[in-house]
Amino acid sequence: MDRIGLLGMRRGAGQSADLVPFTIPVEDRERALPSIREAVGAREFVYLATCNRVEVVFVSEPGISLSEYRPRIFAAITGRQPRAGEAERTFNMWAGEGAVEHLFLVASGLDSSLVGETEIVGQMRAALQLSRDLGINGPRTEWVYEEAWKTGKRARRATSLGTGKLSLAEIALQHARDKLGGPSATVGLVGVSPMTERCAQELSKRGTPFIVFNRSLDRAEDLAREFGGEARVLEEIGSGTDILEVLILATGAPEAVLGRADLEMLAGRSTPGHAPLLIDMANPPDVDAQDAAAVGLRRIGLDGILKEAEEHRSRRLEHAAAARDVVDQALVHLNRKLLDSALGPMFAAMQERYRATALEGVERLFTRHLPELDEARREDVRRWAQTLARRMAHGPTVGLRAVAKEAGFRAVETFFGAADESLAREVGNLAHSEERPSPAADSPSASVDEKVS
Repeated sequence: MDRIGLLGMRRGAGQSADLVPFTIPVEDRERALPSIREAVGAREFVYLATCNRVEVVFVSEPGISLSEYRPRIFAAITGRQPRAGEAERTFNMWAGEGAVEHLFLVASGLDSSLVGETEIVGQMRAALQLSRDLGINGPRTEWVYEEAWKTGKRARRATSLGTGKLSLAEIALQHARDKLGGPSATVGLVGVSPMTERCAQELSKRGTPFIVFNRSLDRAEDLAREFGGEARVLEEIGSGTDILEVLILATGAPEAVLGRADLEMLAGRSTPGHAPLLIDMANPPDVDAQDAAAVGLRRIGLDGILKEAEEHRSRRLEHAAAARDVVDQALVHLNRKLLDSALGPMFAAMQERYRATALEGVERLFTRHLPELDEARREDVRRWAQTLARRMAHGPTVGLRAVAKEAGFRAVETFFGAADESLAREVGNLAHSEERPSPAADSPSASVDEKVS
């Protein structure tokens, strides 16, 4: 676990955290991520970008400090070297157990602007799947994400965290419902993304007509077909004949997808008192706020949605506290499981050394002092020696397990480091085996297990 790192930045309510330089457009990720992973020198790499967060989960190469990856990742994503202290100011960093804990909180909806929101789980799954497809994931990232999803599911099932307004999409849809003039009013969804997919699903349940607009008509048709809507190419928003009362935008484009001219045509086609409401969930924005204001269109941006989400937080704190307990229990259980997984082979090696040493001593005894002993008696002595060796190994095993739980795994490594050279080497090979998804060098008490400032 001590080689797992996580870098993150999140946009909060009313804040202007600039995620744009670190948000790789969806269409560019397949090309960019393998090169970025190679440039930073990470063993495994998962990249997540949503409307209000960018996070990178990575596994370091042996012998490289996790803190060295912060400026590397900054440079690889932005294409420029960070100024002195810039990478540290830009990214929060979690390491070891702290990184695992953060993923647990994210998957449980406890690190979201809207506490308990569920969209993040699908976004995490999509990020990991892309890394799988690109061959840049690995056993440690697979393991930690699976544990995160299990924990998130338990947190929601054991509490009422999974009820009420659970996503930014639902807040956007509430604004849409407040605006719609009747059952035949049409909603436009711009872009094919988890946000617009969620909106399409909810609109379909309520029987609200919707049209999906996208640069790629094939992708728009796929989404529209799944939930019973219509599909158009993006250009038809401004030049087509559809009358839209609400437009929900959530593309991954690097710049605005609707210009001033498009907005003027939208406003011009609307009936008096029914100018379309623009709900812009994209980061960077899909509609320039000044352009919308200039043509008389009301626009609700991501900052506004996030502010509403923050207002829901206080009403969900009681449920969140119970869910946090589930996360804490999951971490305790995970640490115990990791410790047992790591210690088991090491203790087996120690017990085998006790057994081999006892048998070596017995064979010397036979040669030097008991040459007349027949084979049957010798076998009895060997069995007695092995039983005694197991009993003698039991005390140190129990004691070292307690030491590991109280003082951390490195205390056990120190103990074995003072053993004979061959045993220390054998134990060290077990501890740092690359075959293990959770290396035995993990320690619940290691100094890197906290958030790095």
